[in-house]
Amino acid sequence: MSEKLANPAPLGLMGFGMTTILLNIHNAGFFPISAMILAMGLCYGGIAQIIAGIMEYKRGNTFGVTAFTSYGLFWLSLVFLLIMPTMGLAEATPHAYMGWYLLMWGMFTLFMLVGTINYPRAKQFVFASLTVLFFLLAARDFTGSTLIGTIAGFEGIICGASAIYLAMATVINEQFGRTVMPIGDHKKAAAVQLKAAA
Repeated sequence: MSEKLANPAPLGLMGFGMTTILLNIHNAGFFPISAMILAMGLCYGGIAQIIAGIMEYKRGNTFGVTAFTSYGLFWLSLVFLLIMPTMGLAEATPHAYMGWYLLMWGMFTLFMLVGTINYPRAKQFVFASLTVLFFLLAARDFTGSTLIGTIAGFEGIICGASAIYLAMATVINEQFGRTVMPIGDHKKAAAVQLKAAA
């Protein structure tokens, strides 16, 4: 008997998307960092994505394991970077050094973007916009430019919203058994899925 496994991607995408929007509302200059963003980064952005990554392992999805687990741990590391100095556990990280942290995540995301070549267009957009976001945030920290930070904030809101759309499209389309919310299925990806289902 083959075991039917649920798709954990919507969980991971929602954790990423909602937390990304909330943080980038701050980056856009509307609100200061607060306990709400830290809690979302710890729980939904962090733990939920790690759970989704572990579930992707069960499905044999290397891309999903790497993406969700990595970004879940990104959120945890970001929360620790923010709270450890306030607890006296470490020195605050200089802005330029944070730029390198964000640049490394941008490089990782760029390589993950290459890995989406056969995925639906909606997923490609999520990774493309996330790549741009990391590079913008790195540029903000390297230059100290408030304008770049504000631009990054608005771009990050778009990135998070695209992840939420992909998550909800995946759930709704599965529930209806047809495409209700289009995600731009890639022909090669669709062929691979049909072959796997055969």
